[in-house]
Amino acid sequence: MRCPFCSSDDTQVKDSRPTDDYAAIRRRRQCVGCGARFTTFERIQLRELTIVKQNGRRQPFDRDKLLRSMQIALRKRPIDQDRLERVINGIVRQLESLGEAEINSQTIGTMVMDALYHLDPVAYVRYASVYRNFREAKDFENFIENLAVSVPQKQKDS
Repeated sequence: MRCPFCSSDDTQVKDSRPTDDYAAIRRRRQCVGCGARFTTFERIQLRELTIVKQNGRRQPFDRDKLLRSMQIALRKRPIDQDRLERVINGIVRQLESLGEAEINSQTIGTMVMDALYHLDPVAYVRYASVYRNFREAKDFENFIENLAVSVPQKQKDS
């Protein structure tokens, strides 16, 4: 594993343990060259997935890109990083279990929207604003109106 600080190829594993959901191995490493410590994750990859964009362009699936997009939606929200990792792992497992090597980008967007809907309502609206390409405040209004209609209101205790 290459050191992210000095780019040396000579690193040593100091500690290994499974993640909380046992979907990956967390490895704590130290660079022999500069002495820096860093963490890597080793995950099972069942198949190579290719994403087919709306314009027809194809690109390899990037789990980190999925994570970053959800982190942006969840910025400054009270969601634990471990919980987000479990959600991401669930989405990746769903994608791999589809049995397809090529996956439409809308499929991933729908899965992320569904996951955020159950995870955090603010993040759900933030993600939707980009995913559904909101152009003006009225787009937010309409989306939130529809959201309020589709979510059952909690009954107040008398």
